[in-house]
Amino acid sequence: MLPILLDLASLHVVLVGEGEAAEKRLALLDEAGAARLEVYSSAPSAAFERQAGKRLKGQRPTDDVLTGAHIVFLAGLGDRESIALAGKAREAGRLVNTEDVKPLCDFHVPSILRRGDLVISVSTGGKSPGLARRLRRHLEGLFGPEWAGRLDEVGRQRRVWRAQGLELAEIGRKVDAYIEEKGWLP
Repeated sequence: MLPILLDLASLHVVLVGEGEAAEKRLALLDEAGAARLEVYSSAPSAAFERQAGKRLKGQRPTDDVLTGAHIVFLAGLGDRESIALAGKAREAGRLVNTEDVKPLCDFHVPSILRRGDLVISVSTGGKSPGLARRLRRHLEGLFGPEWAGRLDEVGRQRRVWRAQGLELAEIGRKVDAYIEEKGWLP
C-alpha cells in the first residue's frame, strides 16, 4: 500500500450505492471536497436525496459515465452488481473502491481524522477497519479541534520564511523549533 492524498476537487468521481453505506460514503466524499461528483442510487432515502441534491443522476451510471470517471466508489450493492460495475470501470482503467470487498478495490479508504486542512489517516490495508477506527478515535483525543488553527498558524509562518528566501532544510528546522516553543507536542 502507498498512502496518498487525492485532490477530489479536480477529479471526476462517481458514487453508486444504496442505503446507509452509500450515505456514509457520500458524507466522506463531501468532507473531502469532491466537487465533480455524480451520485447514482435506485432507492435513495429522502435524506440521501437531499444530501446528494442535483448530483443524484439516476439509478445506475451508463458505461460512458463509468469510463469517464477518474474514481468510482461502490457502496451497499450486492456482489453481482458490484462485480459488474467494478469490472466495467477497471476495464476503462479507472480506480475502484468497493466498500468492504477487498478483491474489488484498487485502493482502500483509511479511517480519517480532519482538523481543518490537517488530515491524519489510519489504514490497516483492509485487514481490520475496526482497528483503524479505534486508532483514529485515540488520535482524536491527542489532536483536538485546536489543531486546525495551529496548522494555519504554522502555514503563515512558513510562508514568511519562504518569502525571506530560506532553504527548505532551514524552514524545516524552524518549524520544529516553532512547535517546540509553542509546546504543542511532547
